[in-house]
Amino acid sequence: MTISSSSDSLASKCSLLQVAPLEAVFFDIDGTLCDTDPLHHHAFREMLLEIGFNDGVPIDDEFFIKNIAGRHNEDIGSILFPNDHERGVKFLEDKEAMFRKLVKEQLKPVEGLYRLTKWIEDRGLKRAAVTNAPRENAELIISMLGLSDFFQAVIIGSDCARAKPFPDPYLKALEVLKVSKEHACVFEDSVSGIKAGVAAGMPTIGITTGNPAQVLKQAKPAFLIKDYEDPKLWAALDELDKTS
Repeated sequence: MTISSSSDSLASKCSLLQVAPLEAVFFDIDGTLCDTDPLHHHAFREMLLEIGFNDGVPIDDEFFIKNIAGRHNEDIGSILFPNDHERGVKFLEDKEAMFRKLVKEQLKPVEGLYRLTKWIEDRGLKRAAVTNAPRENAELIISMLGLSDFFQAVIIGSDCARAKPFPDPYLKALEVLKVSKEHACVFEDSVSGIKAGVAAGMPTIGITTGNPAQVLKQAKPAFLIKDYEDPKLWAALDELDKTS
């Protein structure tokens, strides 16, 4: 182990120990439970090409990460169609229909997801999914992953006064599950989501499924992991177990 990875592991342990005893775990959905960003990117790219957006030049990864990844559809519509709200709403409805079709064909869980969900279930922890995605998308993905009975609540950004990056969805999750932010943690894959978890006062673990580490670090995550098999995560969870 290098000095860098050793210090990363120590930092991750310390970050999670502050919530001991852990009582609840919150997950974003897209990019956090499953790597859906490529499917969203594909749907946006194809549909924007159809309407000649950006003079017919396909959107690239940089545009997607900066303007789309993790954002609420209301915000995306305003970015893509700043002067035509109705067109933005209709475009995004059609895009989500295309995305759901792709999900049914190509959905895969993030590596190690079921190992982590079993760890959570074995300890009787409370859990909720917290997302900016439309409810139809959220429930489809959760169902296809076989996690409908795992989650005790699904919090949708549109059902809150403000969606992520504001803390409202996570504050609502705390309220619904009747837990304190002092005993909960969050898993997120986007800048928007990490900002929301941090603003809600919880250690938020960033997962680098779709966004580069240097981008996610701007949102001040507790630590970053590659997936749910990452040794940093399990070292931190093992330390948590020792405190219970």
